[in-house]
Amino acid sequence: MTAAGTARAIQATPELAADADARFEGIADPVEQALAVLRWAGETFGDDFAVTSSMADGLLAHLASRAVPGVHVVFLDTGYHFAETIGTRDWISSVLPITLMNVTPPRTVAEQDAEHGPALHDRDPDLCCSLRKVQPLAAALAGYTAWGSGVRRDEAATRAGTRVVDWDAKRGMVKVNPLAAWTQDDVDAYIAEHQVPVNPLQEIGYASIGCAPCTRPVAPGEDPRAGRWAGRGKTECGLHV
Repeated sequence: MTAAGTARAIQATPELAADADARFEGIADPVEQALAVLRWAGETFGDDFAVTSSMADGLLAHLASRAVPGVHVVFLDTGYHFAETIGTRDWISSVLPITLMNVTPPRTVAEQDAEHGPALHDRDPDLCCSLRKVQPLAAALAGYTAWGSGVRRDEAATRAGTRVVDWDAKRGMVKVNPLAAWTQDDVDAYIAEHQVPVNPLQEIGYASIGCAPCTRPVAPGEDPRAGRWAGRGKTECGLHV
């Protein structure tokens, strides 16, 4: 097993991603599948691999730290997060063997308000997400060859086709989705067994946690991402599409 901190001179290609996806898709046990793909990413890319986390919980960070101790965990500090999310970030980074990469947009919220007017998230949420999430992540990931996300197939119809290992054509990188095949029951069981830190907002109905102005709790039976940009046609911030 290769810990973070070791460089790998390897070219990321669509073929490499496809071969890896075929290799890992057949692993039936969700935990073993996740750990296997994360170990592969760590061994293949070394410190050219990072995972992202929204800090809804520490699940992906926990798995990644088991497979690749010291792994870089990228958090997009948009300036609009709930206090509970920032607290979860600090909690997770203090108890897990990870290297937190706290990424901020080039402009503060006040500077964005001065340029675009207040509450851009209400008037043009796509632009707000681009400025505070998509562009900062692109800049942060530019120094890596591969990245990982916590996207799951059961979260929304738009994510049903998520591959365990994919080619991120927009960024020219390999993208791993170790939790792609996990169900909510798998998530709950792992969190309970390993006492993984969880954002306290989940206890009051926040199934998917993003920026505070654009996130609400979900009702029983609703899609887990129904609380994101509720009342709008928007379903994704742009990071995974």
